[in-house]
Amino acid sequence: MGLLLFIFVAIALAFFAASLWTWFVALGLFLLGCGASVLWWIPVMALAVVFLIKKVRVQLITKPLFEMLKAKGLLPKISDTEKTALRAGDVWVEAELFSGKPDFKKIFENPYPSLTEEEQTFIDNEVNEVCAMTSDWEVFEQRDLPKEVWETLKTKKFFGMIIPKEHGGLGFSAYGHSCVIEKLASHCQVLAITVMVPNSLGPAELLLHYGTEEQKQYYLPRLADGRDIPCFALTEPEAGSDAASIQSEGVLFKDESGEVKIRLNFEKRYITLSAIATVIGLAFVLKDPENILGSGKGIGITCALVDAKSEGVDQTRRHDPLNVPFVNAPLIGKDVIISIDDVIGGQEGLGKGWQMLMESLAVGRGISLPSTSTGGSKLATYVASTYAVVRYQFGLSIAKFEGIAEVLGRLGASTYMLDAAKTFTLGAINAGRKPSVANAIMKFESTEMFRKSVMDAMDIQGGAAISRGPRNLLAHAYFGAPISITVEGANIMTRTLIMFGQGLIRCHPYAYSQIEALQKGDVNVFDDLLFAHLGHIVRNKARTFVMGVTRGYAQCTHSKGKARRYEQKLAWASARFSFLSDVALGLMGASLKRRESISGRFGDVLAQMFLITAALKRYEVEGSLKSDTVFLEVAVEDAFGKIDIAFRGILENLIPGVLGLPFRLLGYYTRLNPMGKTIKDESLHRIARALSEDDGVRERICGNIYLGERAQQLLKATHKMQEVKELLTREKRKERLTEGEKIQLAEAKMLQHEIITVDSFVQDDYFAKTSKGKRD
Repeated sequence: MGLLLFIFVAIALAFFAASLWTWFVALGLFLLGCGASVLWWIPVMALAVVFLIKKVRVQLITKPLFEMLKAKGLLPKISDTEKTALRAGDVWVEAELFSGKPDFKKIFENPYPSLTEEEQTFIDNEVNEVCAMTSDWEVFEQRDLPKEVWETLKTKKFFGMIIPKEHGGLGFSAYGHSCVIEKLASHCQVLAITVMVPNSLGPAELLLHYGTEEQKQYYLPRLADGRDIPCFALTEPEAGSDAASIQSEGVLFKDESGEVKIRLNFEKRYITLSAIATVIGLAFVLKDPENILGSGKGIGITCALVDAKSEGVDQTRRHDPLNVPFVNAPLIGKDVIISIDDVIGGQEGLGKGWQMLMESLAVGRGISLPSTSTGGSKLATYVASTYAVVRYQFGLSIAKFEGIAEVLGRLGASTYMLDAAKTFTLGAINAGRKPSVANAIMKFESTEMFRKSVMDAMDIQGGAAISRGPRNLLAHAYFGAPISITVEGANIMTRTLIMFGQGLIRCHPYAYSQIEALQKGDVNVFDDLLFAHLGHIVRNKARTFVMGVTRGYAQCTHSKGKARRYEQKLAWASARFSFLSDVALGLMGASLKRRESISGRFGDVLAQMFLITAALKRYEVEGSLKSDTVFLEVAVEDAFGKIDIAFRGILENLIPGVLGLPFRLLGYYTRLNPMGKTIKDESLHRIARALSEDDGVRERICGNIYLGERAQQLLKATHKMQEVKELLTREKRKERLTEGEKIQLAEAKMLQHEIITVDSFVQDDYFAKTSKGKRD
């Protein structure tokens, strides 16, 4: 009985993160209660002296351990470029999820933004206007946006959304900027990308944060009104996701008048807008072989603005990314001469390009691609849910087929969660945060969710989705899905190296500080951090055990109703994630960076926890609408199911061979005690019914998309087919219909026929079209 009491107290002390003093006091009370002899008290007192007196502890434990870690390199080493990347951005809610004991009150106090009146007016007017001017089909046929669209984008300052009003821009919030891109993407990807890029990583963004006052005064007004079209040239043949490996170089020299200049040679590729840009943002490695500036020969990565008319700049080529005709091209420069004044930030900006890039990407990943992906996912959900009502097979609307309803349910839940995560993240960016890990998660998850959503929607449309033409709203979105996967860091790299790899160092409460203490040789600081870290591990081990035994019910919750249970399970997932992260770090040390499959699975857990958090925030803000409960349920249970799969993968692969047997047994335990549960068919069917039958639900889930002529036809046909359901049944039974009913039925069938009709082309026109599209 005494032993059981001791175990119970030990678990309680660990669960509540008791101090070392408390542990020894509890141990002393236990010995007193047991009437222990002096033989027990001597080692306990000795341990107390060693662990509670810092000077003794440092000499006997920390210093030898410190030397061993340094000698064997058991903690990850961080290069200067990695340090810059890690410091570029803030720690946000990801740190709470990493902690093992998330403070949900603090998490849910984060803002969930809405549009300003000015932003909403711009979307309702200017954005709708430019969408109405743009035919997505004609853009693909003509391989460009119409001239009047280009002119509207310039005069209405679409390219200056992020530029403050004092510099001639619109001065929109990150959320306002995102909603503009989202709506454009729901109508025409080329239009969205064309607007997105000048408002993303590029000259305007870099000038705002790092430019000299003279550079801002000259360039920002010209960028805002489209007098200058920008591009940003980073990617090269030898430097894709590994941007630090760029080969483009600038060499400092003195011209004939003695003025210091930079001679540039570069070969860039995949540069959006580069073929039409008038001002080129360029990343290159700056060298000073003659040490003209007295700062050494290697100055480092630098960003500069290059006039596209400069001698040696070649803008004559174009890429063709999966036939999606946005302007994307290689960019070549041979012996291009610029001055130091062209460097962003002037002389102060020399060698600071990597810092500029990492800090800008820390924000940009959370805006651009999540916005286009959300717009595309909403479009896919809208098209699938309306088409399913209109399309009949075997005398029945296909929306009534369980197989179709299952896919519609999945689409609706995914879109609900994606929109929640996008909005939640943008609330942080609006507030001035730079949540680099959350933004990496958003880049990866949003593009993958969009890819899955558009494929699901095409499955529902069947042949109508694969036959290109003006009637097809999904094919071009499908073409663009793989493109979004590759940019701003390929998704494979984002998942396996950034989400957890950087997240572990950046968001862990102690890891980064411990590594810094090791590198600085500061034993005393390392001692404090080490024992705080050990206490953290012990606490999370206890929390993992208690949460597992109670299935999360031991967690005190902030949320109410349905969300309460999900918050409990999220706390359980966080405890296990944090504990296993420390186990992996302890077992593998520096080699953890190379265990990319393990790192990717940890990233999966972190990403799903973040998505669940965002969905719970949306549910809280939107008043826990009854109709939304099922969307939350399916989205969150699906995420917990993915967390279960990732944890099993970690435990079964963490340590190979016999030594890994205990972890594999834990993996089998997680199968018996999963966090997720099987999604009910009825839940998926309820979502399908809500999307196909309730305009209010559909408008809320698919809000902020542009309804062009074809999309409006879909909605009108949906309404007509719903109105004549009873008439169709009576007609099938060969019951007598009135003349008015016959006319009503005929109108509905005519609309239905138009919706299910696919485009076809006269053969001569078809072959003329394909020959027109040939490229050398």
